[in-house]
Amino acid sequence: MGKFDPAPVRAQFPIFSAPLRPGVALHYLDNAATSQMPAVVMDAVRAHDATRRANVKRGVHTLAERATDAFEAARAKLARFLNAADPDEIVFTSGATGALNLAANSFGALLKAGDEVVLSVLEHHSNLVPWQMLRDRSGVVLRFLPATAEGHVDVGALGRTVTQRTKLIAVTHVSNVTGAITDVAAITRAAREVGARVLLDGSQRVSHGPVDVQTLGCDLYALSSHKMFGPNGVGALWGKAELLAQMPPFLGGGEMIRTVTLDRTTYAKPPHRFEAGTPPIAQAVGLGAAIDWMNTLDHGAVATHLGALTQRILKGLADLGGGNGRVRVVGPPGLHGRVPVVSFAVDGAHPHDICQMLDAHGVALRGGHHCAQPFMESCGLGGTTRASLAPYNDDGDVDALLNGLEDALAKLS
Repeated sequence: MGKFDPAPVRAQFPIFSAPLRPGVALHYLDNAATSQMPAVVMDAVRAHDATRRANVKRGVHTLAERATDAFEAARAKLARFLNAADPDEIVFTSGATGALNLAANSFGALLKAGDEVVLSVLEHHSNLVPWQMLRDRSGVVLRFLPATAEGHVDVGALGRTVTQRTKLIAVTHVSNVTGAITDVAAITRAAREVGARVLLDGSQRVSHGPVDVQTLGCDLYALSSHKMFGPNGVGALWGKAELLAQMPPFLGGGEMIRTVTLDRTTYAKPPHRFEAGTPPIAQAVGLGAAIDWMNTLDHGAVATHLGALTQRILKGLADLGGGNGRVRVVGPPGLHGRVPVVSFAVDGAHPHDICQMLDAHGVALRGGHHCAQPFMESCGLGGTTRASLAPYNDDGDVDALLNGLEDALAKLS
């Protein structure tokens, strides 16, 4: 593993080729919301629409066959990225939100009143609201794992939360607020003891390199392309083949059927039964190109590089806080058990104000509750400011963040 240089990576992203505004460079630290796209991904999307734009799956003309081949090639690339047993375990969706709603509706259809689904207070609303909707219409019971003081899912509470009625544990793989990595092994052990399934929201994990769902031991895994250097509008739900075969479809329409009469419909096998209508074809091709691009990275070296930047941010925030609690980090205090996502609160300042003040320095941050209001309430906060890193970030970005925050604190004094 060699030393990682972000400069050649940064050069592959067109958005960094020009200033944000005259005289102000872009320091993009909002990667947990949306990562930027390298030129090769943009080129792949454009090339698809320029040379093989057609609908997929049923067409027999040349363009349709080429489009279908490209679409299915993207499915195979994602399957390898996740170490899925078969490409047909990959269901393309509109994003992680679409994938989680699919799970809540299709897996949820297998549940009955009184069955229990275990979530955590750290969940993004996309892995909370669909289960609340399921509860309200079907009578399932929702139970919640708390968060630790360092912002991890509290697996120590599994023993008092998981019961013989638990049918699913659905938790974040990595918190979008704290960057804390969930102890998945503890989750899967608890699930297997009662015969429950495990769903992981992998939205914040997939930008950091390949994921091995076999080793994780989960049953369902949700992700979004736009957080892993790919286009908006596409994501996926991976599921074990035997489980997908049990789940009924969520959406009805073209492409997901075997036969249709006026009286009844029979459904296609997975994944097609879950892909009603025209899928996001060019976007899926772009996701495949993003995976190809990610596979060129030395992820160990990238992790070391981003860990050093994260450490600088954590130390800088502590120094700016001056030991008086004015700047509070929400999440792990060090590098252990986290990805390079750092959330912090400034006493007496709204996160949106901090973000706007930092934007004057060209620093792009995210401020608010991060679609995790229950967790924020458990912390006694209305929101935080979040910096999140990607391989194109460098020391100049961290300098801009810390200098800009120092300036903001001075103005707020």
